Amino acid sequence: MNLTPETGFWRGRRVLVTGCTGLVGAWTTRALVARGAHVVGLVRDKVAGTDLQRGGLWRKIDRVHGRLENMALVERVVNEYEIQTIFHLAAQAIVGTAQRSPLATFEANIRGSYHLLEAARRSGLNPQVVLASSDKAYGDQAGKAYNESSPLLPTHPYDVSKACADMLGRAYFVSYGLPVCVTRCGNFFGGGDLNWNRLVPGAIRSMLAGEAPVLRSTGQEVRDYFYVRDGARAYLHLAERMAQDDGIWGDAFNFSAGFRLNSLQMLEALARQVGSRTQPRILASAFNEIPQQRVDSTLAREKLGWAPAWGLDEALLETLAWYRAHLAGLESSELGELPDNEPMVNHLMEADQAA
Repeated sequence: MNLTPETGFWRGRRVLVTGCTGLVGAWTTRALVARGAHVVGLVRDKVAGTDLQRGGLWRKIDRVHGRLENMALVERVVNEYEIQTIFHLAAQAIVGTAQRSPLATFEANIRGSYHLLEAARRSGLNPQVVLASSDKAYGDQAGKAYNESSPLLPTHPYDVSKACADMLGRAYFVSYGLPVCVTRCGNFFGGGDLNWNRLVPGAIRSMLAGEAPVLRSTGQEVRDYFYVRDGARAYLHLAERMAQDDGIWGDAFNFSAGFRLNSLQMLEALARQVGSRTQPRILASAFNEIPQQRVDSTLAREKLGWAPAWGLDEALLETLAWYRAHLAGLESSELGELPDNEPMVNHLMEADQAA
């Protein structure tokens, strides 16, 4: 059985997305709605300007307001909505915040994860769970590319929290047979990220304003960047394969498009797209930075038949188009209906012309 969007696998399927207002969560929700899924979004905060509001997507899903730390709430959602698939994307995802406030990060990322897994186990519905970990769970591997057999060597609060959630997912499969797969991805980027402290959105906003982008790092740290639309496709692809092949349950999969750049190289790539000649201000004030992060996605490509759909220049062009529209106050584009692989740039240009 070839599980593609055309087979109607998602049509009417009851899906819980935690973290649906986040960068990856919003794009995953958009992809699910476009395929006809019945999406339930768990929302902790009402985030102003979330990309979930574009194209009226906010009105096309059921929203439950609450926190993963509330076990009774999580259990109610899974049971009352009779959830069949869970995308666990919610997390306290800011490394600096985790460093300043480790206990809150552990509560959200570790306790929140075992609450979700336990609710899925108790429900008797046996929902498939795609649990988002991170390449940060691997820690510092001395410049070697991470693959799924690499040890998890986290040392800092955020990294440790993701590794713990990662191992919890494995435990719930091994001990209880819960259908869980773990994803480990690099640094997501793309339209919809309004955390201006992150490199890509912060640099684009500065460049479009004619200002120098600011680097808190030295600029030499290598990161594995992953376009958010490819990330959403990867999550859906994995869930579809889980329904087809229970032999992959309990496994972890790296997803990467191979965009390995240091911060200065990413700024150079953005500057070419923007047409900016401004030089960055390098503060070199960041701490606990892993020098090199490289994600090997061979297993996902060979075992799942997955491959990225966007090249770096194309992804950056779409990302820049989104921020141009957003910063210009254009919120009318119907991105909620945007199919896979269809250029987002054309939709944003149409919105620009209509405004």
